[in-house]
Amino acid sequence: MKKVELLAPAGSFETLMTAINAGADAVYFGVGDLNMRASAAINFQISDLKKIADICHENKIRAYITLNTVVYNQELEKIREIIDQVKLYGIDAIIASDLAVIEYARKIGVEVHISTQMSVSNTESVRFFSKFADRIVLARELDLEQVQKIIEDIKKENICGPSGKLVEIEIFAHGAMCVAQSGRCAMSLYHYNLSANRGKCTQVCRRKYQVIDMDTNQELVIDNNFVMSRSDLCTIGMLDKLVASGISVLKIEGRGRGPEYVDTVIRTYKEALTTIENGNYSQEKVTTWLFNLKKVFNRNFSTGYYMGRKIEEWSNGENNMATEKKQLIGQIEHYYPKIGVILMTINNDVEIRQGDQLMITGPTTGTLKGKFEDLLVNDEKSDRAIKGDSITFKVSEKVRVNDKVFLIYSSEKNE
Repeated sequence: MKKVELLAPAGSFETLMTAINAGADAVYFGVGDLNMRASAAINFQISDLKKIADICHENKIRAYITLNTVVYNQELEKIREIIDQVKLYGIDAIIASDLAVIEYARKIGVEVHISTQMSVSNTESVRFFSKFADRIVLARELDLEQVQKIIEDIKKENICGPSGKLVEIEIFAHGAMCVAQSGRCAMSLYHYNLSANRGKCTQVCRRKYQVIDMDTNQELVIDNNFVMSRSDLCTIGMLDKLVASGISVLKIEGRGRGPEYVDTVIRTYKEALTTIENGNYSQEKVTTWLFNLKKVFNRNFSTGYYMGRKIEEWSNGENNMATEKKQLIGQIEHYYPKIGVILMTINNDVEIRQGDQLMITGPTTGTLKGKFEDLLVNDEKSDRAIKGDSITFKVSEKVRVNDKVFLIYSSEKNE
């Protein structure tokens, strides 16, 4: 059984380092406005490409840039500039859907991966795109049997990409699911003139709606208010079947998510993949993995289309069903590496106690989780601290000045 690549999202340097430390084999990211998460809270810029490439290659992982939006004439020069920089700094591949982007990348020798936005759903489409791409991200709407048949055809018919190797198949394993076909939606464009196909999705489909008959003024009764908000994809319970299908890459959705999400999801799927390789995968372990995955952002879980769609899974998803939440405490003011102690001030209206769960994030640190241990408050031993207090506490790994410190606590609605 060949090793499956675990592909992690990176929306910032914090999540990039988090993905690396959590065990990702590769990361994907966007720059500026020409990617499908252009409206994310944080986005990389073209000037970051060299740093991203250096960090990834120093840590022996691959880096892929997403250039998968609709592209207009006035943006072609900018696209070529980005792809030139991708080649210059050794970014490993681009994920693309526009043929102008694909053609230019191939012209200058940059590896191409076909985005799920192209809705590749059959062997003939794979054969066509194999002229341009070494990897194809299949349409999200395929079931497992359809995925497996495409992979069997690739092997049987020896369908190779420009590299001369068999075309690799990438599928989504975890994260948000869109009600639109492979994410192509006009709802945000209709409401706010912000196109989802330009990375500007406002997720208006996630809201509650009333349906009123314009002729009779009668309101239609809808059992579930979230009629267009899909539950999140989670394949941890069927991961052995996905791996057995012959896929090359498992992709985790979430470039707009925080580092705690990336840390938890990547670590969980990495552990699960390792147990499959070692022959130790079991449903008992799946129960534990599901418990961990529910701690971070989710809208309840489903297996998507892989096992056949269940109608109730279209509309289970409230905005966030995470069993754990985070609250910013402040930033590290000093770190004493010889004794592993942090000094900081609590800047927000929050109370912490000895033994509480904490999380530290930073662009170099990535994500570090632990507990408040050996707590000193205003230079005195104490088991409690509040806003304005100066505190010190021990951590197990190196951190940096200005790293953010969060309190992690149970979500009240799930207690």
